[in-house]
Amino acid sequence: MTASSKHAGDTTDLLAPDRGAVELARQLCSIPSESGYETQLADAIEQLLTRHAPHLTVLRDGDAIVARTELGRDTRVLIAGHLDTVPINGLLPVVDSVNAETGEAMLRGRGTVDMKSGVAVQLALALELATPAMDITWVWYDHEEVEEERNGLGRLVRNHRDLLYADLAVLGEPSNGCIELGCNGTITIRATYRGRRSHTARAWKGINSIHRAGRLLNFLHEYQPERPVVDGLEFREGIQAVRCSAGVAANVVPDLTEIDINFRFAPSRSPQEAEQLLRDMCFDADHFEVLDVAAASHPSRYSPEVADLVKKLGLPVRAKLGWTDVARLSSLNIPSINFGPGVPTLAHTDYEEVSIAQIEQAWALQRAWLLGHSICEG
Repeated sequence: MTASSKHAGDTTDLLAPDRGAVELARQLCSIPSESGYETQLADAIEQLLTRHAPHLTVLRDGDAIVARTELGRDTRVLIAGHLDTVPINGLLPVVDSVNAETGEAMLRGRGTVDMKSGVAVQLALALELATPAMDITWVWYDHEEVEEERNGLGRLVRNHRDLLYADLAVLGEPSNGCIELGCNGTITIRATYRGRRSHTARAWKGINSIHRAGRLLNFLHEYQPERPVVDGLEFREGIQAVRCSAGVAANVVPDLTEIDINFRFAPSRSPQEAEQLLRDMCFDADHFEVLDVAAASHPSRYSPEVADLVKKLGLPVRAKLGWTDVARLSSLNIPSINFGPGVPTLAHTDYEEVSIAQIEQAWALQRAWLLGHSICEG
């Protein structure tokens, strides 16, 4: 890993150092960074930190940035966020708007919820807090919205595990003014059904692979997902067919059908147990393949570090229903929470927008905590 003044091009004026978290959110969201195209944003953040945060040691691995204080504090916290977004789909440039139902001031555009507003809060604090009450490792990373093997935080774990030691971690994923603990796991599989081609005028000479897959599709349609309770928090599972490929022409009985299924499983299941459930569902398939898998994360609601932070922030607590990198952090034995501005159900949608008040709240609460103040002082 090298300091990335060697990597960065001139990104002057893309990000301003002294305008606060809300303005940083506007600026970050105005820099496109779909997965695989995070370099310009990573360059801008790196340049901002190296020029305006002399209290931080800034290092770079690809399009991931690690910035650390080295104050010799008794406690170190890791605060992280991902830089990439799902495809823009017309949601740039970012605009100011007003929520029609609540009258709240909003920022609308791709990444405002997932999760550049959370990154903006972190970046504003990283620039400001030269002498926090604890040492801080700030991490911003690439490729979170794609398959597990490309994840930038995973790459940092493989390449530079020593930089990620911490007593507690906060991931700035959107949590809508709450603290969200743990996360669901995710596994995607492909079930393949084979048949035999024939002309549809002589269909009896063929075997229709789509019809063979009908039992599985029926089962998925009628399946009632479980709602396990872990550490007193209700998680919701979900199993969905997400892709189906079959057929070559309107007059040909199809001989190959592939169905991709995604299973979001609660922390009460291991990845192996989730896979076995899907194998049981697909028992009559000719081939079963695991395409991608990431473990769930236990909420750790009653660990001393998480319980103390929950008490200090004074916010409601609920389960995180999507997958987040708290699972990766927890696998490193770092107690972790999800906390950031934005309504999670708006992530990835064509209506992605974040409340400016939530950005300001997330900044104020984390600032008070990191300075060792009571929240009412913050």
